[in-house]
Amino acid sequence: MKRVRILLLLLMAGLAAGCVTTTTGGFNVEPSPEEAVEDYIQLAIAYYDAGDLVNARRHLGSALDLNVRNSELYNILALVMQAEGDLELAAETFERSIRIDRTNSRARNNYAALLYSMGDYEGAFEQLDEVTRDTMYEGRAFAFESLGRSALRLQRYEAAELAFQRALQLNGNLYISAIELAILRADRGDWEGARRIFRQYLTTAEFYNLPHSPRALLAGIKIESKFQNRELVDSFTRILTTLYQETPEYQEYLRLDDVN
Repeated sequence: MKRVRILLLLLMAGLAAGCVTTTTGGFNVEPSPEEAVEDYIQLAIAYYDAGDLVNARRHLGSALDLNVRNSELYNILALVMQAEGDLELAAETFERSIRIDRTNSRARNNYAALLYSMGDYEGAFEQLDEVTRDTMYEGRAFAFESLGRSALRLQRYEAAELAFQRALQLNGNLYISAIELAILRADRGDWEGARRIFRQYLTTAEFYNLPHSPRALLAGIKIESKFQNRELVDSFTRILTTLYQETPEYQEYLRLDDVN
């Protein structure tokens, strides 16, 4: 993958060195301003992905010289600003991207991630609610998962449960959604439903060789205890008490153990 990335960057750099021209039938043909902007944006994305924020900014600046009304341009610029630590500027730039094109679900999703990281869960929820309505958005399953996580932060448990259900409908391998949905069902006393979803999580974790998080371990201990599955409960308890004694989940386990 690294060699592919390097080759891609070299190819794009060659385009830039040629003043962003295309060649057809042996003649150099100047691209339209729209094509040039798209070339600069793709260059910026490649440099951003490679961690080269300086060159990403340089190409975005070239794109801005040609068009200040391109939504995707501001989306990438906001990501660069976020990576540079300018979070407020990044938020303003995401908002500008969305004002230009309200259907830009990538920008909304990225903006929601920034808002969530800043603790604005209401703002993140509102943006993600819009994203999940876009049935053509390629990241819709993950958007539903993020919507569920935002709903949890807002203590909107019914909305969270529905969001995690939709996420798993679209992508059954979303293990975070499976864990959270299992916990929500257990919390409202639907132990059969909780176990069914938790077993879906276990299948995914085994297939992808995923380590169990403290949250997954505690959920498993609670759910499988209800069905007297001592083997799995003992296994999860060993992992939790051996590796995660500094976690809130371990402290909650101790309280459960005291009650029992």
